[in-house]
Parts: sequence; structure tokens; C-alpha cells
Amino acid sequence: MGVLDGKVAVITGSGRGIGQGMAKLFAAEGAKVVVNDPGVNVDGSGEDSGPADETVAEIEAAGGTAVANHDSVSDVDGGENMVKQAVDAWGRIDILCNVAGILRDRMVFNMSAQEWRDVIDVHLTGQFHTIKPAAVLMRQQRYGRIINFSSTSGLIGNAGQTNYGAAKSGVAGLTRVVARDLGRYGITANAIAPGAATRMTQTVPDSARQMRQQAGIQGAAAAAPPPQSAWTGFSGPEFVAPMCAFLASDEAWNINGQVFHVSGGRVGLGVHPVAMRTIQSDHLWTLAELDDAVQNVLMRDIDNPAPPREDVEIPGRDIEAQALS
Repeated sequence: MGVLDGKVAVITGSGRGIGQGMAKLFAAEGAKVVVNDPGVNVDGSGEDSGPADETVAEIEAAGGTAVANHDSVSDVDGGENMVKQAVDAWGRIDILCNVAGILRDRMVFNMSAQEWRDVIDVHLTGQFHTIKPAAVLMRQQRYGRIINFSSTSGLIGNAGQTNYGAAKSGVAGLTRVVARDLGRYGITANAIAPGAATRMTQTVPDSARQMRQQAGIQGAAAAAPPPQSAWTGFSGPEFVAPMCAFLASDEAWNINGQVFHVSGGRVGLGVHPVAMRTIQSDHLWTLAELDDAVQNVLMRDIDNPAPPREDVEIPGRDIEAQALS
């Protein structure tokens, strides 16, 4: 008996990487799985039915049950179709996992409006396209598990990923609101911020990583797991799947509206963005008072994640340097 026996799951982007690892584990635990993957390239271009079809073949060869779906989550009909396919095949949908994603990395001053829209359409709007039809049915049956995928790129920030980071930060907010909308009906919604070596992470060139480090830019890279050797092979995408399967199980009925950081053998609970420190005045703040209170109380020991280079003239920095000399 698997922990997901009799459950029906739709997993987007499950022809490769993290999604594929989830599809295989879910099927091994007894779930019937709609393996969705249009087979696009990392940038969203192209189309290939192979990844989804091959993953289904692997699941069936291992004794599991699955069907392939090649729709795109960026299209509203695509989200509805994959949910409908689950219902047509097995009569219901119990689990929805939104893993599908693409990358169009570019520094914000070089990013086109199309590159912005394409990534938002898949990562953020695409999750709405599947959640809406799934939520209608889950609410009727008074049961459901929704697992969305966020990223440290949005929760912490990563240079060159304005579109991706904005979408992934939005996913965290989406998840918290959906959890409140649906929790009363026996439905949970949680998010995963994964860390794993996948086809998407491999597209970031070493030169870009080095430039970020040389520029002193901190962000998602600072939260990345150590090199694979330090994890004894734990950085593979399949290591994200167990936590997802747990959140999809009946045992996780009271875990709702949370973001979990999952990388290798490490699982962390994300902290909601609440006020860490507070300053308060009984009168209208003066700018001089704010300068003192913000600098010395709110921002004490908190570094700028991307400080300006030394060759950039910064009046405030010059004043501070003079005061210290």
C-alpha cells in the first residue's frame, strides 16, 4: 500500500527533471498520474511529445498508471484540458502539482516586454490556469492537495531574473491566498522552493555566475546548496519528490499555506515576510529622525545585496566615509 493509493494527480512539467521525479514517485506510491509536458526547450520554444510519453512508458513499465498530456500551462485551455483529462480517465482529481517552467534570463535594463510576459505566463499565470479548474472540482469533493513551485530567485532575489523572480515571488503569494480560499473545504495549498541540478540550472553559464560573484551580488545563489560532492549526490532532482509526496498525502491534512525550501536531504520551512524590526514615533517623522532610526535600528547589520562598485560616485557613501575618517 502506497501513501497515495487511489489518488489522482496532475503534475505539470513532469516529462523531465523535478517533475519527472515526482511523477515516478507518486505513481510508485499508488497514484494515477497525468504527466504533463509539451516538451519545449528551456526558453519555451519548440515542442516535443517525447518527454511526457517516455515518462509514462517508464511509469507503466514499473507497474504504475499514467497518461501523457502535451498542453501548455500558459494557455487557459491547456490548464483546463489536463484537469479534464484526469477526470475523464479516472473520475476525479486529488492532487495538482505546478512544476512547469521556462527561463528567459536577462538583466532588467535589457529585458524585452515579450521576455517578461513569456515567463510570467508560464510560472505565475500558468499556475492559475491549472488551479482554477482543479479548485472547482476539489471544492465539490471536499478534498484536494495543491503544490506550487516557487524559487529562491523570487523569495531572496537573483540578478538577471527579473521576470522569473517576480513570477516565483508571486507564486508564494498565490499559494498563501489559495490556502486561505480553499482550506475550509479540506484542501491544502503549499509551495516548494527547490534546489537541484536540473536542465534549467545548467543553462546558467559559469561566466554569468562568476560575474555575479565578482560584482558582489548576493541573492538566490547564496542560498544554493553546496557542491554536489558535499551532498554525496543529493543534488539530483529526484530528491525534491519525497517532500512533495508527503504534502500530497492524507497525513499532511493540516499543513497549509507554507513555503518549504527543499534541496538534497535538507528541508526548511520558509518564514512569511513579516516585519523583522519596527520603529515607531508618536509624532510625524522628520527626515533626520528617520535617517538615524532606519540606519541604526531597522538596517543594523543588514547588508546591501548588490552594493555599487567603487568607481560609481555615491554622495551618501562619500559622506559616510568622511564621517568615519
